[in-house]
Amino acid sequence: MGLRYFNKTHLGVLRDALDIAEDMTSNHFKLSLSQWRRYPFDVKTLSSLFGEDIKDNVFALLKKHMPTGDGEIVPVHKRHEFYLICVQDHQILNALQRDRDLNLLSLLAYILTHELVHIVRFCEFQVRFDTQEENRKIKEEKIVRQTTYEILKELALPSLPYILGSYHPDRMNVDFSMI
Repeated sequence: MGLRYFNKTHLGVLRDALDIAEDMTSNHFKLSLSQWRRYPFDVKTLSSLFGEDIKDNVFALLKKHMPTGDGEIVPVHKRHEFYLICVQDHQILNALQRDRDLNLLSLLAYILTHELVHIVRFCEFQVRFDTQEENRKIKEEKIVRQTTYEILKELALPSLPYILGSYHPDRMNVDFSMI
């Protein structure tokens, strides 16, 4: 089966899910709008991804970018790192097709909230983005899943309780990935 891409309707749902995720995450961490600017990120869908950014075993891939400009060496004090959430449309659409209990808005809200929790934790130096030790990655994933659960547990969205149960912090599915 070839890659399936989000259509205009899906992209509208993605925007709504991102609004929900940003609002819920900022409320949880008590972040103002100006504080959010300290956590720069962008969201890309499959149509904007190439090569190693396309994965077959995850819903989203989180990458850290440190732009250097036009081949110039940029002084450390002028570097602005940002995070890129690479949404894997094909994996999400396949999951929705396999499991009729899932809802696109709820699943995307969960995925994006999960990734935003990672971003806040990295930017606050609660954990290193580039850790290579598998036990630390597993521990971090459990913390992020628990935090995501706490953020979303009171939110009334279709199928969200089902999703929260499926991705409970005590379960370790391979649905999210970091590079």
